[in-house]
Amino acid sequence: MADFTVEDLGLVIEPPALAAARQSLDESCLLLLGENHGVRENPLLIRALLQAFGLTSLALEWDEDLAPMIRAFLGGAGLADHLTLWAGDGRITAGHLAVLAERAAAGPFELILFDGTIGADWSWSQRDEAMARRILAASPAGIRTLVVAGNAHTPTGPTSLGIPMGACLARQRPGVREISISYGGGHFYNIQPASFHRTGPQHGRPRLQEQRGALVLHLPEAREAVVPQRPWPQPESGPGDAGPAG
Repeated sequence: MADFTVEDLGLVIEPPALAAARQSLDESCLLLLGENHGVRENPLLIRALLQAFGLTSLALEWDEDLAPMIRAFLGGAGLADHLTLWAGDGRITAGHLAVLAERAAAGPFELILFDGTIGADWSWSQRDEAMARRILAASPAGIRTLVVAGNAHTPTGPTSLGIPMGACLARQRPGVREISISYGGGHFYNIQPASFHRTGPQHGRPRLQEQRGALVLHLPEAREAVVPQRPWPQPESGPGDAGPAG
């Protein structure tokens, strides 16, 4: 996998946002971060928030089956192969692995992976409820944890998709707050390269603000992440397969 330099993005946290995020951690021991997968800066923003709030526990929307492999990697072993490592949806990037290794080497560090197997008949809300249960089981009250997931999962109230993970957590941990990342422009990788619609100036330092009661982390310019990916095997056509209907 390509090398990744762990940069200091110089995150600016405005005082009202600092107070609101601290209150979330004080009241619920959780702080949520909603990201768009596949952005190079995402793990650097995670690192900045861990440092800013003195956190040593991180929960990621990665498959829980990866936990033994990642623990071994953080202990100094080589990165073992695993099917979900290569999904290519941008959740796992070279930057995440570099930041995790740096945090583990710096001192005590707890990593929680909370995605997992779902039932074939589960709804979107049931999957999110299961993710919330895994987080709560692995991060008991008293352990202050940054929880990072795709931005559809982190709202603390119902959405058009259903009941997101953040809302499930809010029922059990009142006071939990969500930080949403606002990408001002640039590129990302989720199964394929894609671009953000440009909004505002594409320069300056990332800034965490409180806007109309919401916590928003503004990233002026996004860069495409280095995402491990592998072509998914295609089923072979049998003699009787006629292909898709026209």
